[in-house]
Amino acid sequence: MDFIIKNSWFLLFVAWGLPLSYYRSKFRKIVYQTDSWLINIKPVFLKEIKGLFGNIYPDNLEYKKFRNFYRFYLIIYLILFIGYINFGANSNNSTSDLLSNLIFL
Repeated sequence: MDFIIKNSWFLLFVAWGLPLSYYRSKFRKIVYQTDSWLINIKPVFLKEIKGLFGNIYPDNLEYKKFRNFYRFYLIIYLILFIGYINFGANSNNSTSDLLSNLIFL
């Protein structure tokens, strides 16, 4: 029980991040207008970024609804990450020490 309390930010961060690959895949399939699974491994991001922050298909209701959901999901993910960095990791470490440790994981 002590482990869960000490690592609650990390556990929340991991639990919230589990469906990320599914949501990203679905969003990329809408943006690139394909059903191919290959879109998940292709290193193309420009249209995805434009689709996330802009409105590349103004008449596509499915795109707009999922884009807004995906934005919300990513904002919560970012908040959990910042919470984990600031509050969840070892209190004795500074944020820069924690960031340097995360980079080399």
